[in-house]
Amino acid sequence: MNIQWYPGHMTRTRRQMQESLRQVDAVCEIVDARIPQVSRNPDIDEIAGNKPRLLVLNRTDLADPEATKRWAAYYRKQGYAVVLTDARSGAGVNKFVAAVRSLLSDKIEQWNAKGQTGRPVRVMIVGIPNVGKSTFINKILGRKSAKASDRPGVTRGQQWFRIEGGLELLDTPGILWPKFDDERTGIYLAVTGAVKDDVVDVETLGCKLMEILYHQAPQSLTGRYKIQLPDEEEEIDFLGYELLMRAGCKRGFLISGGEIDTERMARILLDEYRGGKLGRITLETPEEYGDFDGEESAHG
Repeated sequence: MNIQWYPGHMTRTRRQMQESLRQVDAVCEIVDARIPQVSRNPDIDEIAGNKPRLLVLNRTDLADPEATKRWAAYYRKQGYAVVLTDARSGAGVNKFVAAVRSLLSDKIEQWNAKGQTGRPVRVMIVGIPNVGKSTFINKILGRKSAKASDRPGVTRGQQWFRIEGGLELLDTPGILWPKFDDERTGIYLAVTGAVKDDVVDVETLGCKLMEILYHQAPQSLTGRYKIQLPDEEEEIDFLGYELLMRAGCKRGFLISGGEIDTERMARILLDEYRGGKLGRITLETPEEYGDFDGEESAHG
């Protein structure tokens, strides 16, 4: 399953981000807590340069809590400031301002020593599509009742927001990178919704997700769809398709001739996984990326 999706606007956005970098003091990257590493754009390291970095693990309400704790420890050992949030409910969002000020405490002290007390702290917000970046920003703005304002000279597609506490946020459009390293990366991004469904084969993607859940969270399939899982010894040529068939049969998704509507079942499966109806499932662990003490590079 080869997924490549890199519209032209992403090239423009990357260039705009590089041009705007000199205006900010830190870079905050928002990732999906279900796939923290896969949902990190490897290009951001190059774009951000030496700017202090903050990672927001968002959608913690959909991720396994224990896995999220391990991921937070993994990134903190690599020197990142880390905030855990569920932007939809607002949980954890109120820790963002304090985390930024702690990250930049030395720089703020230098400003104060130079008589620049009250100078605004500017943070660029980045992230791939559909990790909840807009929801995160809107939750901060809504809670603080701040007004959004365009700053003159900012390239179209980017917008500045001023929030209480002397912070200014530069929102940037979500971008992917031109080529995924492996099929697994593309699948994880697609099943969580970072890649639009209209550029992938939904039925094939549903089969892939079924296989993943069979190995990583089989209870989610038996609990939600009441299906009998095949034993490891059973010889099944297409495991994901077989599971999709069984779930579709249980749901009564039949079409003419008594065939099972596997495409409809695939769409239901993806919707229910993305909505958390299958449980809080994290698809990757920090242990997959080498030394848990964080001695490996940020991208494994």
